[in-house]
Amino acid sequence: MSIQDHPALTDEAQLDNRLVLMDQAFYAGHHAAGQKEVMQVGWLYERPVDLDALEKFRLELSKGMMGRLIERSPLPFGRWRWVSDPAPAPLEVASTARPRAELGDWFDERTQQRIDPETGPGWRISVQPLDDGSTAISLVLSHYVIDGIGAAVAVTEALWGMSRDLSYPPPRSRSSLTALVQDVRETVHDAPAVGRAFLAGVKEARRRQQDVVHNEAQASLPTTAPTSGADDLVIVPNVWIRIPLDQWNARAEALGGTSSALSAAFTARLDRHMGRLHGDTDDVKMLLTVNNRTADDARAVAVSFVRVGIDPDGVAADLSDARAAIKVALKVGKDSPDESAELVALTPFTPKRAWKRLMDYAVSDPDQPAVCSSLGDTGPAAARPDGSPCQAMFARGASQHLTRGWLERTGSQLHVFVGTSTDINQVGVCVRGYQPGSVTTRAQLRELAERTLAEFGLNGDID
Repeated sequence: MSIQDHPALTDEAQLDNRLVLMDQAFYAGHHAAGQKEVMQVGWLYERPVDLDALEKFRLELSKGMMGRLIERSPLPFGRWRWVSDPAPAPLEVASTARPRAELGDWFDERTQQRIDPETGPGWRISVQPLDDGSTAISLVLSHYVIDGIGAAVAVTEALWGMSRDLSYPPPRSRSSLTALVQDVRETVHDAPAVGRAFLAGVKEARRRQQDVVHNEAQASLPTTAPTSGADDLVIVPNVWIRIPLDQWNARAEALGGTSSALSAAFTARLDRHMGRLHGDTDDVKMLLTVNNRTADDARAVAVSFVRVGIDPDGVAADLSDARAAIKVALKVGKDSPDESAELVALTPFTPKRAWKRLMDYAVSDPDQPAVCSSLGDTGPAAARPDGSPCQAMFARGASQHLTRGWLERTGSQLHVFVGTSTDINQVGVCVRGYQPGSVTTRAQLRELAERTLAEFGLNGDID
């Protein structure tokens, strides 16, 4: 009997629950390098919350895109698959109140909870009463299960009771033989694409050999690390800023820009105040996220990045140059071919050692770009986890289990997340930043964020 004739595999209507190769590459690379990335959505109510409504929200979330886990192929070079999550984490409600002044610390602590996209739980919801009568809610989820825009979609669907049924099978529902035969057949089917990717990779490597050698010399990770405490676990400093949406939009318009231009300009000014360097240019090098998610899109990661250089001098008074630079960068990004798309077929065949080398090279980019992630408007439902509008909300990314030594070796970082909610008339700006020797605490980052806000004529609450 041939592989194609195997009875378990002849149903053409069989669900294709394989991860797209970009999702597999994203997780495989981070896993090989020991990195764990999560997303967090936070809500703040100035009152106790409806726990029954939150439990209903949790159950609805488990039915949609967040109700899934990753299952590896039995083949070392096989495609990984989505399976349903059989045991989502229960709602976690703290029994004692914490001081309101510790709100930022509590949100940070939640990002370090155990989250695993393979064994579960893939996400958790926590509730924390505060001593002034307010309540904080945290949703932390694996970035390898869903990205920020996808999480906003999943939250909205759950709150409207419209969670999509992806019909993923339970974990280990395929027998060992069926899994082996099916994955071998699919690998054979994908062989032509793999061959083309291999040839493209060889051609690209030859063309850029000198550039690679030069860049590796520049981008190799420093060998120095703290003399003590290198293995200490640390959380990259974060601050959460809440700004009235009408004030934010008015400033963007008055400065001749848009909300996205104001977000990038804020990032550039803060980057300059942190003293970050970007090679031999005075511009702040930046990566802007571009949302590529479509209707009924089940990809875990559906964003791309474009590079832009923004001159931080003068942007607090005039956004026109920043707006023009962003427009050009977006057009170049749209018109330029995606080189990784041609090579992504090699993902299942990439060994762990190669992934680690690629990740080391990525985090040691000599441009040290800041990242500005604009999540857009979250819609009316996302601000209502217990059925009624909250007073404040945010969405951000976070890293788990970072050591002081790793941070010192990889150098500075700055990531700004901006999301808006017309439902509560608010812009949530989350800043994650670290600069060895100068910005290593939340207090230091907060001081620079306050200074940057003032330069743009903005006022906001900061935690």
